Amino acid sequence: MWEVPGAVEETKYWVAFSRIPAVGAVRFRRLLDAFGSLEAAWRATLADLKAAGLDQRALSSVSQIRPRLDPDAEMARLESQDVRALTWEDPVYPPLLKEIYDAPPVLYVKGALLPEDGRAVAVVGTRGATSYGREACAALVRDLALSGVTIVSGLARGIDGIAHRVALEVRGRTIAVMGSGLDIVYPSEHRGLAAEIPKSGALVSEYPLGVRPTSQSFPRRNRILSGLALGVLVVEAPETSGAMWTVRHALDQGREVFGVPGSIFSPASQGVNRLVQDGAKLVLRHTDVLEELNLSALEFGAVLQPEMPGLEEQPVADEEQDPLLSFIGQEPIHIDEVCRSAGLPIASVSSTMVILELQGLVKQVGAMYFVRTRELPAPYLSAT
Repeated sequence: MWEVPGAVEETKYWVAFSRIPAVGAVRFRRLLDAFGSLEAAWRATLADLKAAGLDQRALSSVSQIRPRLDPDAEMARLESQDVRALTWEDPVYPPLLKEIYDAPPVLYVKGALLPEDGRAVAVVGTRGATSYGREACAALVRDLALSGVTIVSGLARGIDGIAHRVALEVRGRTIAVMGSGLDIVYPSEHRGLAAEIPKSGALVSEYPLGVRPTSQSFPRRNRILSGLALGVLVVEAPETSGAMWTVRHALDQGREVFGVPGSIFSPASQGVNRLVQDGAKLVLRHTDVLEELNLSALEFGAVLQPEMPGLEEQPVADEEQDPLLSFIGQEPIHIDEVCRSAGLPIASVSSTMVILELQGLVKQVGAMYFVRTRELPAPYLSAT
């Protein structure tokens, strides 16, 4: 239902070859050069495939898998899952991704990739985000999404999940790059999130349906994550974080790298602080990203907020409304410290905090520590 006449016939052979693990991007190119089409390559003898440049490992895989693999059945399976296979030859294949040297020959997509997704920023970070990291991610992603930027991330716990959720909340576009087939969601608690993303973006993967994630598939998928974006924004990451793999890919691909500075005492910020020290663009607000990438919020019609029912009804933090708000900022503060600063008894402060939480003006981030929400919807500040 997606392809132009005749395209399905060729695409099914791309999909079939993508099912053979030993045939990657380099061998896809050799097959195309030798045979002119993947259909011709699929029908070729092992001797012809060897002459085309396939080594013994690839030939062995082809000989074992090809006889029991039906290209038509593979396409029917994709259609039953509402998944589209994009090849290098498909005009809808993401132009930015196609630029990288090891672009996947087949990109599986659930949802829709649109031209405006060329204005994308990848947001990555640690799975064990701190309250500061969650706040920073939510604030920056909200403003970027409202500025017409597509948010790309990896559907992982922590920063990834927050980035996707906030983009969805403000009705922006978001793309999740998975390290498995699109029918296998990892982590499992993100199944609901994965079901929502195709409504305002897409799930994408280089892995065929049924392929389970491995420890190697996540670092490998990160090249796609950075390849889909103009730049990579690292919100919070230790020095050994998987987010650093994305940064390495971004640098190899000539993408911009941005870092949100954190506390020098926080292990969660050691990696990103090092990036900033080494020359990554320091980000304090979303406009730092827009300016560096020469993106104009007005140009992209990002004045989305007035079109979104309910957003204008969010409560505004007004310090005249309650003096306690003057003591609560973006850094977590304990309720005892608020009591001391305000000179008020704990009972009075506690009851007021409950009201402010109900109004969405503050959020408890654990152990009676509170932060200002900056008018962000509360669920995303604790999402993982």
